[in-house]
Amino acid sequence: AHSLGTAPVCRSPAGLTKQTTRTHVKPPAPPRGMTIPTLSYHIFPCLSSPDQRTAPQRHQPASKIVNLVPTDRSRGMNADYGAPTELAGPLQQRRALYQPRLPPCLQGATVRVEYGDATTTIDPTGAHAVAQAFPRTYGQRLVTFLAPDDTAGAGKAVDERPPIRVGVVFSGRQSPGGHNVVWGLHDALKAYNPHSILYGFIGGTEGLFANKTLEITDDVLASYKNQGGFDLLGRSIDQIRSSKQVSAAMTTCQNLNLDGLVIVGGVTSNSDAAQLAETLVQKNCKTKVVGVPVSLNGDLKNQFVETTVGFDTVCKVNSQLISNVCLDAISAGKVTVIHSFILTVKKA
Repeated sequence: AHSLGTAPVCRSPAGLTKQTTRTHVKPPAPPRGMTIPTLSYHIFPCLSSPDQRTAPQRHQPASKIVNLVPTDRSRGMNADYGAPTELAGPLQQRRALYQPRLPPCLQGATVRVEYGDATTTIDPTGAHAVAQAFPRTYGQRLVTFLAPDDTAGAGKAVDERPPIRVGVVFSGRQSPGGHNVVWGLHDALKAYNPHSILYGFIGGTEGLFANKTLEITDDVLASYKNQGGFDLLGRSIDQIRSSKQVSAAMTTCQNLNLDGLVIVGGVTSNSDAAQLAETLVQKNCKTKVVGVPVSLNGDLKNQFVETTVGFDTVCKVNSQLISNVCLDAISAGKVTVIHSFILTVKKA
C-alpha cells in the first residue's frame, strides 16, 4: 500500500493491455454541430475499518464552511473553530467510537524514562555546523520510555502532581491523525492532573503569534475524535521562522505560562520547532517545545520515527481511489487515461 510507483493497467475492448502512464489517447472529434457533454465523477472509497480515517463530512451551516476556509488572516483566527458539530451518517459515528491502542509505556498517568547516549547527526561531517546552530539543545541525551514498574507503586497521588499548562498548534498541511494528537494530549494531561489545561491556538501559527486560544475540553473533542482534517483549530502560514515570529511565539508562551508547546506538522514545521526550542532555552523560557511528525508525505522518518502520522491512511485511501478509477475504466469497456491522476497521488 505504501508504493504507488507502478501505474494500474487498463484494458481496451479488444483486450490489448495498456500501461496508463505511457498511454495518451486522443478522443475523436465530434461530428460538426454535435456537443458532447462533460461528465463529472465523484469517487467515494469504502473504508473497511475505522482506523482508515479521511476528512469528515459533517452537517454544517454554509457560513461555517466558508469560515473554515479563510481568505485572510483575520477571518482565519476569528472563524468558529472548535464548535460542536453533528457527525453525518453511521460511518462517521462509528469512526468516532474507535479507541486507539496505546503502548504500555503510555498507559499510566505518569511515564518512566531511561537516558541513553548523546544525540548526534546522521552525517558526522555536519556535526560541527549543527552544534553551532543549536549550541544549547544539540547533544542532549536520548530518552527511552519504559513500561510502568508495578513494584514502584503508584508514585505521587494525583493531588500531589502539579497541574500542567500546554499549548498545541497545527503547523502544516492537514493530514489524518492530527485531531487524535490533540485528543491524546488532552487525555494524558487530565490523567496526570485533572486541573491541567490544554490550549489550542486558533488559526495555526498566526493564532500562536496573536495568542488566540481555545481551551480543549471533552465537549470540544467529541465531534473530532478519529476525524480527518485540521478543522478543529485550523492552520495558516505554517512557519515560525523570522525573529518577529519567534519573539511573538515566546511572548505567548510566557503570557500563558505554558509548560509545553506542541507543534503538529511536517519537516518544515519540525525544523521550526527545533529552532524555537533553542531560542527558548537561550532566553531562559521554561516552555518545552515538542514536535509531532504529522504529514501525508511520509518524508520525516529515521531510526527513531517509523513513519509520519497519517501516511499509512493516505496510502490506503489513494490506492482505493486508483483502484476505483481502473475498475470504472474496465467496466465501461474503454481505455481511460489516468496519467495525471496517478501523478497527483503518486507523491503520497
